[in-house]
Amino acid sequence: MNNLTCFQCHKFQAFFGIFDGHGGSKAAEFASKNLDKNILDEVVRRDEEEIGDAVKCGYLTTDTEFLKEDTSGGTCCVTALIRNGNLVVSNAGDCRAVMSRGGIAEALTSDHRPSRKDERDRIETSGGYVDLRHGVWRIQGSLAVSRGIGDRHLKSWVIAEPDTKIFQIKPNHEFLILASDGLWEKVSNQEAINVARELCIAVDKPEPLLACKKLADLSASRGSTDDISVMLIQLGNYV
Repeated sequence: MNNLTCFQCHKFQAFFGIFDGHGGSKAAEFASKNLDKNILDEVVRRDEEEIGDAVKCGYLTTDTEFLKEDTSGGTCCVTALIRNGNLVVSNAGDCRAVMSRGGIAEALTSDHRPSRKDERDRIETSGGYVDLRHGVWRIQGSLAVSRGIGDRHLKSWVIAEPDTKIFQIKPNHEFLILASDGLWEKVSNQEAINVARELCIAVDKPEPLLACKKLADLSASRGSTDDISVMLIQLGNYV
């Protein structure tokens, strides 16, 4: 599931997100409808240099609100907030953001998985455990991601706090790909940039939607059976 929000109705500001649910679609649907509003509420009452904290609070508020819904499931998220010439990229889970910097792939997020030493240490310090089942590291023998919105039954260990990076958009920042792990499990960061760049850069008529379709089809052709959501943001539109 993805979303795009006109941020404060300003042509050079926007909010984009990919939401990859697990245990049902409720958490992804909830986050896609509420996360942008919760972040905006925090942004407008803070100084510009506090934008990273604003995004964090927006994620945590969305998580708290969803848990009050008394429903199961959870969702991974990756979001991009564009504001005042800055790109603010955040993630909780294994959705990923990759930017084309002059044709070179640059991952702007790091997947939150129990196999990461820092995530495993955090989980174990909190009284949980991580084990390897059928080749996949899981929390409490269950979930294969270590951050996200929702997941009530694992909330002691699956936190909603995102990692955030902030960049000033520059001319060689060509486009940004946001996608669920259904893409990244079968397509490398650089390969995704190469496929999309042929359709979006130095062409008479850029075709970002076709680029997204080609990437999804490529992953599916390689055997991906996971949900595949792909979004491409042309950063030059926001400079």
